[in-house]
Amino acid sequence: MSKAIIEQLQQDGRRSYAAIGKVVGLSEAAVRQRVQRLLDAGVMQVVAVTDPLEMGFARQAMIGIRVQGPLEPVADTLAALPEVDYVVVTAGSYDLLVEAVCESDEHLLELISDKIRSIDTVTSTETFMYLKLHKQTYSWGVR
Repeated sequence: MSKAIIEQLQQDGRRSYAAIGKVVGLSEAAVRQRVQRLLDAGVMQVVAVTDPLEMGFARQAMIGIRVQGPLEPVADTLAALPEVDYVVVTAGSYDLLVEAVCESDEHLLELISDKIRSIDTVTSTETFMYLKLHKQTYSWGVR
């Protein structure tokens, strides 16, 4: 039942508890209670999603990072950067993948040169600049 509620909120985060209840077969109060439990448990959060281009951020990129030594301290440092909206520890060619949203090419260069490559244990980076966002979905966990 929680997955059905989450799916409804992924389609429209402003959907009313009553409307969700009609679809999933629960009362408005039961939906409200389940949503609150999911929020309190950290299973989900309801947020506003913006289009970076419309918000004045002209450059998005995925940055592959190789690290010498422990990954967690570097991941924590990267996660604290305001330009970074996604950090994942990976297996494969890169130790970490970071998604960055910047105002310009110059801003992206500053991020890579001054903030990422200046971390002592970062040995190399490779930047994949986004040309077009072809698909973006938020329906994880309910398939």
